[in-house]
This record gives sequence, structure tokens and C-alpha cells, in this order.
Amino acid sequence: MTNVKRILVTGAAGFIGYHTALALKDHHVVGYDNFDPYYSVELKKERARRLKEAGIEVINADINDKHTLFQLMEKERFTHIIHLAAQAGVRYSLKAPEAYIRSNIDGFLSVLELVRKYPETKLVYASSSSVYGLNEKIPYSIHDRTDSQASLYGVTKKSNELMAQTYHHLFDADCVGLRFFTVYGPWGRPDMAYFSFSQAIMEGKAIELYNFGNCMRDFTYIDDIVAGILGALDLDRGNRVFNLGNHEPVTLMEFVETLEVVIGKKAEKRLLPMQPGDVTQTFADIKESSEALNFYPKTSLKEGLSHFVKWGKEYCVLTGFSK
Repeated sequence: MTNVKRILVTGAAGFIGYHTALALKDHHVVGYDNFDPYYSVELKKERARRLKEAGIEVINADINDKHTLFQLMEKERFTHIIHLAAQAGVRYSLKAPEAYIRSNIDGFLSVLELVRKYPETKLVYASSSSVYGLNEKIPYSIHDRTDSQASLYGVTKKSNELMAQTYHHLFDADCVGLRFFTVYGPWGRPDMAYFSFSQAIMEGKAIELYNFGNCMRDFTYIDDIVAGILGALDLDRGNRVFNLGNHEPVTLMEFVETLEVVIGKKAEKRLLPMQPGDVTQTFADIKESSEALNFYPKTSLKEGLSHFVKWGKEYCVLTGFSK
């Protein structure tokens, strides 16, 4: 194909990284992942194995290993870096804050230093809807203030945006930050609610709904997220931030009701108060994303969850799902 890009995907054995790398297989793609045991390493290894079958190598290394990272860049001379490696999870940041500083702050600095040394390289990186924190205005706009964080995870992602802005100002680094809104789908993360809810419903176990099921989330299917990432690769030079969300939030209670229909089984629910670090709602304003990235989410919640449950049953050894 013409105009083949040379792309480094960090966090390639992760959920979004795996799907993104696979979507770019017609380009020259190299994956990079440290296979962190925060959740199932076997799931990450299987993603990496499938990428290898598609002709994409996943290097087992940490983004804080600057020697390996810079050596790889010197060899490959990537035209683009899609930086998705991070310590994920809002609630885990209450238990292991150091992991977030090391991966999300120190690790991001390693990537920015790489772009500083090779300024012709375009950087697309993962931010998060968590940067909106305690913002009560909806839908969340990229023009809203984001200085009232609800979790350390949100702090690290907001810091990433500030770091990218500063490196663009000082060194003309070309950076695009993408604020992901509750991404779900096949090959997803076991620590996410939709994953654990599905397992529990199939096994007849109770699921816990915080804020008594009244929290709202802008669930966004993985294929739509990947389309937004790919759209960001060809943006003009600069420093930009975009929302990637479905623009159709639902309450957790509505979400569970849809999951019940897809699985064909009622859920046993435990209604609990809000947890520290959580926010009551997320809702993406995607006006700028639609205009600049041609981002138009196409997947309904029922369709997306149907794909996810089908995958979960097919890969029951990895997921723990009942067939």
C-alpha cells in the first residue's frame, strides 16, 4: 500500500492497544508492552500471540526503560507513536498510587523525551474522561475546566495533557490527546464493570451497583474508539485534545438491564452508596472530534454487549465465562 506509516504502539498487549495495532496491520507496526500483572497476564499474552500471527511483533519491555525505547526508535525511525501504555483503573489508584506515578507520569515523560529527540514523529496518546473529575456541567466539552480531579488516576491523565502542551510549546512536539470514555468490547479488561457483571450474571452471583445504580456512563465500543485513534494519526501538526465517547450515556441500571437481555438471565443486584474516587456521570461532547477526526460512533450498547458476551463465551478459559 502507498503511504505506509511506521508506528510504535505502546501498551500493545492491552485492550485498546491490541485492537489499535490490529487495525493498523497494513502499516509497519511494532508493539511495546511490559505485561504488567495488574490483570490477567495470560489474556495479554494471548492478545500478543494473535498480533504476532498478524505479523506484529510485541516487544516485552517497560516504557521507563529508556535504553530499550531509544534504541528501538533509532532502529525503526517511527513516523508515529500511539502511546496507550498506562496504569489503568480509578479505584486501584487508591491502593497503589506509586504505580500510577511510575507508569503514567514517569513513563509518559520517557515517550515525550523520545518525541523531543525525534521531532518529526507524531504522538497520539491516551487521556481519559477522568480528567473532568468533579465537573458537573454536561456534556463534557474539551473547552471545560479540568482542575477538580476526583482520583489520582485523573490527576495523572490531566498531567499528561499539561506535559504534552509544554513539550509542544518548548520543543514543537506534535501531540494529540484522546479522552476515552468507558471503553468496552471483546478482549476487554477483566477489572472493568461490564466484564465482572457479565461473569456474575452468568454464574448467578450478585453484582454491586454503586450510587444505587444511578451513575451514568458514556459506554463506547472499542471499534468506535479505534476509528477515532486512526483519525488522529493524520491531523496537522500541533497540540490538540479530543473526546472519544459514544455521546449517549446510560445509567448503570439501564446498562445492567441491557446486559440481562443479551445474556438472557436476570441479575441479582446489590445497591450500594458511591465509592471514593468515582463520579456520578460521564457524557462526551464530540463536536470537535466529529469535525476533525470524522468520529461518529456507530455501535449501539446492545450490539456492542452482544459482541462482548459472544467473545467471552468463546474464550471461556481466558475469561472465566460460562458457556
